Amino acid sequence: MRKNFIASVAFLLASSTAVLAQSATDGKVKIGILNDQSGVYADFGGKSSVEAAKMAVEDFGGKVLDVPVEIVDADHQNKPDIASNIARQWYDTEQVDAIMELTTSSVALAVQAIGKEKKKIDIVTGAATTDLTGKACSPYGFHWAYDTHALAVGTGGALVKQGGDSWFFLTADYAFGYSLEQQTSDYVKSSGGTVVGAVRHPLSSQDFSSFLLQAQSSGAKVIGLANAGLDTANAIKQAAEFGITQGGQHLAALLFTLAEVHGLGLEAAQGLTLTEGYYWNRDDESRAFAKMFVARTGKMPNMIHAGTYSAVTQYLKAVQKAGTDETEAVAKQLHEMPVDDVFGRGGTVGANGRMIHDMYLLQVKKPSESKEPWDYFNVLATIPGKEAYIDPAKSGCDLVK
Repeated sequence: MRKNFIASVAFLLASSTAVLAQSATDGKVKIGILNDQSGVYADFGGKSSVEAAKMAVEDFGGKVLDVPVEIVDADHQNKPDIASNIARQWYDTEQVDAIMELTTSSVALAVQAIGKEKKKIDIVTGAATTDLTGKACSPYGFHWAYDTHALAVGTGGALVKQGGDSWFFLTADYAFGYSLEQQTSDYVKSSGGTVVGAVRHPLSSQDFSSFLLQAQSSGAKVIGLANAGLDTANAIKQAAEFGITQGGQHLAALLFTLAEVHGLGLEAAQGLTLTEGYYWNRDDESRAFAKMFVARTGKMPNMIHAGTYSAVTQYLKAVQKAGTDETEAVAKQLHEMPVDDVFGRGGTVGANGRMIHDMYLLQVKKPSESKEPWDYFNVLATIPGKEAYIDPAKSGCDLVK
């Protein structure tokens, strides 16, 4: 009798362990979307990224491991201290399993450091600095949609090939701007070009006149706008007032997406060359996703929105395959699983957390060339992922052996 009792207890314990191994640790899976929802990058990502995350959850079935998936969101106002406070609260008291989007490089670096400390996953789709998968890499940190190196290779490379071999940079004065200027400068110089100067401006600048006059007087063939969102749009508008492009200089919008082109309008944006990791009008699958997205948001998705959809989807796939939402197990699956969805076709994830996928070199159409709403781009070239991104072994990440 005693032997039967012991055997029964052992069986029950083993069964309980198996059930726990195939479940969420707290009865739910919770994902936080932390980004700029009211400032210079609100159209770049903003509430539309939140909707992209919700779409991913709904398309996954609303559950994983038979528990509900919840999306929470917050506005970090482009301030690392605010973002850090939110991240700590989410991780410590609100049972958030992973934080995603993280527009603004200084914010993403701060939150990734907290995730590394607390052994929590972050997947960055909105920020650009290569430091996220370089010197600031984390075993739990992933960089998904694009980075400054990919932008430099795409837009910078195209303009140098077209004869734009002298550059002056107008740069946002924080981590993202520095990284984008550095990556593009390095690429221009390696291609035989020169950098004649640079000037830095505060985030959310309203008046670019003094900066643009310096760029104009430099005589550089290309003025590289190492900024994003409304800063880039405002710089382009004010450059037109100074007659900069009419004088023969070319503007390089180094981080410009469909959302900003829409805000600026084709008349002002026509002819700009830019690089994105996604374009809604690329093929039937992209168009089908975009149709669902625009029905919810009133706008077509850019690479941040589509990248956030992909990141949430891949995270849920990793949880499903791991059989748990425990960080180490999920991170292992995220590093090992291929990425194949509407955004990251044929994607792979390096040991440093960089998701490697194709990028697209695009040119803004003339108003007369646009055939329907949001038909803004000609696809000039596909940039293979291996060309667009830094080899993980050369990234400076100490996780790469």
